[in-house]
Parts: sequence; C-alpha cells; structure tokens
Amino acid sequence: MAAQISRDYPRGPLYLIAILKGAFIFLADLARAIETPTRIEFIGISSYGRGKMSSGEVRVTKDLDVSIEGYDVLVVEDIVDSGVTLNYLLNLLGQRKPKSLRIATLLDKPERRQRPVQVTYVGFQIPDEFVVGYGLDYAEDYRNLRDICVLEEGAANG
Repeated sequence: MAAQISRDYPRGPLYLIAILKGAFIFLADLARAIETPTRIEFIGISSYGRGKMSSGEVRVTKDLDVSIEGYDVLVVEDIVDSGVTLNYLLNLLGQRKPKSLRIATLLDKPERRQRPVQVTYVGFQIPDEFVVGYGLDYAEDYRNLRDICVLEEGAANG
C-alpha cells in the first residue's frame, strides 16, 4: 500500500490524517513506509460510543490543528464499516478545499456499507465480524493486541 501511495504522490507534502483513536498504530506503520514527504495530523470523530454498532450520529471530538487547503490529503482509517463516519468526514474535509482527498484503510467491510464511500487504498477486505487489536477497540479495550482478532460473543462481558 505504501509503495502505491508513494507512486501516486511522488511530491510532497502529503497530509496523512489519522482518525483517532483506532488508526494511530496503522498510521505509524504506514507513514514509515511511504517515501513521499508527509505531514501527520489527527482528527477525532465518533459514531460508535461504547457499543458494537454505529449510533448513526457522528461528532467531531478533536479537530485538525492546521489548514489543509491546497494540499493532497490522505485520510487514514483503521476500518471502513458502515461508511457513516467517513461520509461525514469527507464532506467536512472537502469543505476545507484540499487539492485532493482520498482514503486509505487497513480493513474494509463493504457488505456493511450504509453510505457510499470510495476507498482508494485497502489493506484487507474482511467479513462482517467485530474485530479488535492493532488499534481497534471494543469500549476502549483490546487496542494493544499485536494481532487483529475477532471479538467473540460474550467476550466483552468479562
């Protein structure tokens, strides 16, 4: 994925915007592998709360610290699921007039899509299972797992 991004953006700077908190580990690995000069930013956005299903209500919990107007921007996400959060975020960031705006995700669950989202770079397409680890969480737990694991029914209860 990083090699393709480097080819697609041979000149920098390329803004990598990670969606907190889940994408931070993937962003760190991806940024180190991209050859193009990059700048790193974070945005906090949530539609889950403490459950396994999207609430459908999206809110910004931390905004960008810089203007992205006129820059190539790559939104780095841990997982694309319903598309509700990313659809909202792309509309928000698009209003800030970046030169280009694309998505890179580690995991993609296209069968769960409720809103259309075009993902340019996909690490892995996965089935409709709830996964944790490598930054992905359930109610703030499991982010520190080295591997991506399926959260079994009942595992969240203790």
